[in-house]
Amino acid sequence: MSSIKAGFKRLDNLTKWIGYVLYAQILLAVLAIIFQFIEYQLLSAFQQGIYASLANAYDDGELAIEILQIIGMASLLAFIASAVLILQWIYRANNNVRQLGAQKMNFTPAWSIAYYFIPVFNLWKPYQAMKEIWLASKNAVAGDLSKSRSILPLWWTLWLASNLLGQSIFRLSASAEKLPELINFNLISQASNLLDILLAIVTYTMIKVIYRMQTSHKE
Repeated sequence: MSSIKAGFKRLDNLTKWIGYVLYAQILLAVLAIIFQFIEYQLLSAFQQGIYASLANAYDDGELAIEILQIIGMASLLAFIASAVLILQWIYRANNNVRQLGAQKMNFTPAWSIAYYFIPVFNLWKPYQAMKEIWLASKNAVAGDLSKSRSILPLWWTLWLASNLLGQSIFRLSASAEKLPELINFNLISQASNLLDILLAIVTYTMIKVIYRMQTSHKE
């Protein structure tokens, strides 16, 4: 990348705010796991016959259940905020490598985010777009996907797994009524929150690495 064009926009503020939101998501996920475990104990106690009814079990854990609902709403808002910020960051990062002189890019800034919303294509195209940004930010030959040694495979594996669990939770939330179903729903929700914590950590690590690589070219 021999020349840097005026259209290069530093990612300092976006990267910082993404960090704030992802840290908030991690905190909310940790709290969710704690209160979901409390709910799991209540369900297990009912299963063991300690409570006469499920309603009695939930009465004892009423505060924990209410807090869990609040955490769920806050987590949804944090997810929306992080999605908006990260998609904006991807758009700018893609544009930046072009300003740094990258050529023969396969993904435009717009398509690098649009593929997240197109069924089937969203299983691999966003990964390829991010990999191209990573390589171009390293001043590698754009499109040579064989030279990348990065955390991108881990990031994308966690992303796909998180989405898969999220879909399972959505389906179970509408049908879970019997005790075994409620227990399964609870355990899957805990696993999903743990996975989201790992995804947030890996995502922010990836973002910071690309940000630093692009900033080093600009400086």
